[in-house]
Amino acid sequence: MTNLELVLNMLAETTTTELSKKQKPKTFIENKKVAKKGGDVAGNARKDIENKLGESVISPLNAKKLGKRNDDEIKSIEE
Repeated sequence: MTNLELVLNMLAETTTTELSKKQKPKTFIENKKVAKKGGDVAGNARKDIENKLGESVISPLNAKKLGKRNDDEIKSIEE
């Protein structure tokens, strides 16, 4: 996961939290609708960024692999 992917994830979560505070959903279905709206905000932001960059912002790496890569890069710099 890249920094941009993490930011988009945070955008989805924060948007969902704020929508939930405002709309105060009471049932699972209502919560699901709020979560969908929060995800849509981040999804639209991702699509807009990808259109402007001309490439996907989704990485096949997960956070653990990125951490390993950074550790290896740091070791090579230290040597």
